[in-house]
Amino acid sequence: MRDQFARNIDYLRLSVTDRCNLRCLYCMPEEGVSLKKHEEILTLEELHLISQAAVSMGIKKIRLTGGEPLVRKGIVDLVAMIKGISGLEELSLTTNGTLLKSLGPALKKAGLDRINISLDTLDAQKYQQITRGGDVNQVLDGIDVALELGLEPVKINCVLVDGFNNDEIHKFVLLAEGKPLHIRFIELMPIGEGQKKQDGYLPLEPLKKQLIEAYGLLPSSKVKANGPADQFVLPGGKGTIGFIGAVTNHFCHKCNRLRVTADGKIKPCLDSGFEVDLIGVLRGKGSQKALRDVFLEAINAKPSGHNMNLWEYGQNRLMSQIGG
Repeated sequence: MRDQFARNIDYLRLSVTDRCNLRCLYCMPEEGVSLKKHEEILTLEELHLISQAAVSMGIKKIRLTGGEPLVRKGIVDLVAMIKGISGLEELSLTTNGTLLKSLGPALKKAGLDRINISLDTLDAQKYQQITRGGDVNQVLDGIDVALELGLEPVKINCVLVDGFNNDEIHKFVLLAEGKPLHIRFIELMPIGEGQKKQDGYLPLEPLKKQLIEAYGLLPSSKVKANGPADQFVLPGGKGTIGFIGAVTNHFCHKCNRLRVTADGKIKPCLDSGFEVDLIGVLRGKGSQKALRDVFLEAINAKPSGHNMNLWEYGQNRLMSQIGG
């Protein structure tokens, strides 16, 4: 599928829940969010039908997101359902990792190909602070399980917050030295709670130059280039280092994705408040053709780029409600 700017749209991020077992400072208010009613959230069967329609149109990769996807009841069954769709080349999942130790084996058996784990600090006290109560040891255990199961490449998403975790950057680099992990440093985005943290914004370009010089980082072809990260190999290390500068280094010209929220809306762009209703068509006994027509509408509405560098945007949801 190609949009009006000739970009090939072959990647779908599918949010399976708006719930999360953490309350990260830049993602969700301390009091949480107003959760959707059960009947407002897509069922497992509906998520499967949406995936079928998407794959029939040319989607090759699906990533399950949340909220936290592993708190969704039936997530293992959903993985098996979607993995069974003919034509799908890759099924992945983004998680905070706290439940991965217990659910990882079942997810692998169900067909999950690979995993991304969100981790912004390696310090137990700081992790508890930024997540408002989380246990970093659960995440570290989950990372080890993911490696043991071969859910590779295992990518670690680290959102940089100035004054909070920029003193740990070198610890994350060394993590990729000892283990086959792919560390991706990500700029804090002005979406939802993140917009309130502007004093924590840290541009990546100066950091990238510093790390290239300090560690002799080399451009990497170690991980298939199916994402926006500018990737480098760590000489002598087992993993890679990547940089995702969503604010300062737009990659919109090669954006290949659509997002479906847990309440059944297609978002052509993360930064935009524009959404196309999918759940209404689905529950109106819409055929696969009708679902494909909705996807086409969303693709045709996909903008050329975002305006996050302005710290002003049209987004009307929190990051936890979109799935990132």
